[in-house]
Amino acid sequence: MWTMTKNLDECPADPEEVVISFEQGVPTAINGEKMPLLDLIIKCNEIAGRNGFGRIDMIEDRVVGIKSRECYECPAALLLIQAHQSLEQLCLDAETLKQKAKLDVEWASTVYRGLWFSQNRNAIDAFNAYTQKYVTGDVRIILCKGGLFVDGLRSDYSLYDYNLATYDEGDTFDHTAARGFIDLHGLQSKTWSRVQGPGSGLQPVE
Repeated sequence: MWTMTKNLDECPADPEEVVISFEQGVPTAINGEKMPLLDLIIKCNEIAGRNGFGRIDMIEDRVVGIKSRECYECPAALLLIQAHQSLEQLCLDAETLKQKAKLDVEWASTVYRGLWFSQNRNAIDAFNAYTQKYVTGDVRIILCKGGLFVDGLRSDYSLYDYNLATYDEGDTFDHTAARGFIDLHGLQSKTWSRVQGPGSGLQPVE
């Protein structure tokens, strides 16, 4: 039943490296070679497929409530999704990433239920379009015998700042600000504990 992905015993023994380039969230090049999106997808199918990556074997919940076993083969889609999500981790802030993760699930559910032509799908697309303005850069991936590993990320719009995350005295932010933040952030937990929780002396409500 598998036509695009090789079995693990047929895959090359050595890992294969591939670099996917994105511009505003859209994949545009493989290993530095720009190409139309359709050609890029076909090429990704070949690369991921020959390395045994891209199979899904799952128990699916259909719209009518029936569970069924479904097997999908989508090497290019899975490769590009993982590369894209890794670049988003670098270029989007934490709150946007959390909201997008929720809306990704909602978008998939909406489309799965046949509501492509819907206000909900259009609204989620508008949110996604805004988030992709700065999702531009390169993702280096290693493929080997059914596995995919993100090996490197690069973007001119990266929100990662090494000087803010050295975990050392070299951090460029004011460490003395942490004490006040911790005190304020923990107020809700302290209040709950004092009034209803372990610090209250009350017996737990059954």
